[in-house]
Amino acid sequence: MRTPAVPVRLGGVTKRFGAVLAVDDVTLEIPAGLLVTLLGPSGCGKTTTLRMVAGLEHPTNGRVFIGDEDVTPLPASNRSVTMVFQSYALFPHLTVFENVAYGLRIAKVPERALREQVGAVLELVGLPQVGERYPAQLSGGQQQRVALARALVMKPKVLLFDEPLSNLDAKLRKRVRAEIRDLQQRLGITTIYVTHDQAEALALSDVIVVMNLGRVEQVGSPFDLYRKPATRFVADFIGEANLLPGRYAEGMVTVGPYTFAFRQDGVHAGPVTVVARPETVQVATAGQGLPGTVRSAFFMGTTIDYLIETPIGEVSASAPPRVTGMLPVGSDVRLQFAEAGLYLLTEDGR
Repeated sequence: MRTPAVPVRLGGVTKRFGAVLAVDDVTLEIPAGLLVTLLGPSGCGKTTTLRMVAGLEHPTNGRVFIGDEDVTPLPASNRSVTMVFQSYALFPHLTVFENVAYGLRIAKVPERALREQVGAVLELVGLPQVGERYPAQLSGGQQQRVALARALVMKPKVLLFDEPLSNLDAKLRKRVRAEIRDLQQRLGITTIYVTHDQAEALALSDVIVVMNLGRVEQVGSPFDLYRKPATRFVADFIGEANLLPGRYAEGMVTVGPYTFAFRQDGVHAGPVTVVARPETVQVATAGQGLPGTVRSAFFMGTTIDYLIETPIGEVSASAPPRVTGMLPVGSDVRLQFAEAGLYLLTEDGR
């Protein structure tokens, strides 16, 4: 049931709700066949953007294109898109089979073809034996897969997800997101996924669009957004980061009393913000480095998470367990920064 993939394009899209500016002049290219996640905090405009692609909201300004077609004036029913909602939106009085078949019956698909298509899509999502059950008889993960089957059976050009895993517990969420990713890759369908969960976005996405206050902060691969954030907001929102005040000059970085060699293309001499992920902060009890004192230490199994007070503020470090165990609170330490996990933001990085 593979459908030729199409791109989605937003051109200068703005959405106002009275005096509230929910989406502010967003221009975005979503390549055909990729899973693109709109990521950001509550109220950043990501769900409103998704709903404008779906046709559930119409832009105050700007245009929405699916493939080569300007779908801005079209209702949701004419856009060849389907959405999987946070609440699943299954009909409790209908069987699984009839829930999945609902759209096909509205479209007056002949019974024989309808049964073949519903059977095929239930097989695709791994639920071939539950057609006669009702939603209340299924687990949360199974209900989510039924909602996905109902969306896929319509063979949409674009598949939309609005916080689809929010109602699942953490362990089940990991499993279902892996299933969604595997299915999307097998079908090659253009997919737009909305979440506020950074780990979910990093695990699922080909491309992440980070949004804040109705605008796009940065677009990139999960790796690039994590390692090379364009702004302080992105650095702080994607994972955990230490944002340290420093200075850069001629291939040297100074943070507090500690100076070390580091080069980054495009950075000129002057003040910078040093973005250092906790796993790149190396903790030692002697030698060169930024001096500090351990304020807290938590054993996490594969790592020990330290909070260290330094002359430039608190620094988080996630270090491998030592043979001798955790460093006790109050220990004097020296911090160094692994070059592979370091990034500099200049003053225009907001």
